Amino acid sequence: MLKKKLNLWHLLLLVIILGSIFPILFMVSNSFKTLRDSYGTMLNLIPLRPTFENYLLLNKQVNLLGLTWNTFLMATMVTVGKLLTGLLTAYAFRSYQFKGKMLIYLIFVSTIFVPFTIVMIPNYLVISKLNLLNNIVGVALPQLCDATGIMIFLKTMEKIPNSLIDAAKIDNIPNRKIFFNIVVPILKPSIVSVGAIFFINSWNEYVWPTLILKDKSSFTLPLALQNYISSEGGTNFPLAMALSTIMVILPLIIYLIFQKYILNSISNSGLK
Repeated sequence: MLKKKLNLWHLLLLVIILGSIFPILFMVSNSFKTLRDSYGTMLNLIPLRPTFENYLLLNKQVNLLGLTWNTFLMATMVTVGKLLTGLLTAYAFRSYQFKGKMLIYLIFVSTIFVPFTIVMIPNYLVISKLNLLNNIVGVALPQLCDATGIMIFLKTMEKIPNSLIDAAKIDNIPNRKIFFNIVVPILKPSIVSVGAIFFINSWNEYVWPTLILKDKSSFTLPLALQNYISSEGGTNFPLAMALSTIMVILPLIIYLIFQKYILNSISNSGLK
């Protein structure tokens, strides 16, 4: 009876896994199909007449290298900014006692529950005043701080023994060296996992870049995909799948490399 239950659970998990990877296989498969085959045999995961024509045509119609660089630059700026502000803020909450500390922390945490639509227009007006429209910096600037990172790093720092920090202070080691030489190395697994999550989320971001980037030369890959489907690509489904495949390659590689750290961060910190 127990063995039968386990087999049912295994079967259920197998179905869930297949359901999770099917969209990726569907995307890759249709990127190698002709336009006619993509509509006639859309659900077939093995192309009848595999072709690289979609990728070659896509490379002629859009600046793939430029789009990839814009996306990578924006995601890197956001990731580095969030990691720095998260680490420094968490260290301040961990190491210093000051008036209104808990209130300030609660204000930081409460920003998680503020819908993006509320801050979207104020952020846009600020970026416009700074003349950063159609600029990758304008996309990254309002996203350089994230309360989620602060919470994760603070929880991890709380596990560092107070005796270790106190011993360093007794030896008259400056806070700067304590932070970079003691705290940061201990937090390396959390930094890697949180950084990977920040990078993947930024890489896939669409709504905010749509408001800031209007010039096609400054587009990121998600913007190019939507624009390509709606205007240039029309009903050319395989071309859209080819661009989608290119777009997911780097995040997928990053996740596969750092999945151990990411899963540990989710289980230990309750990140959703």
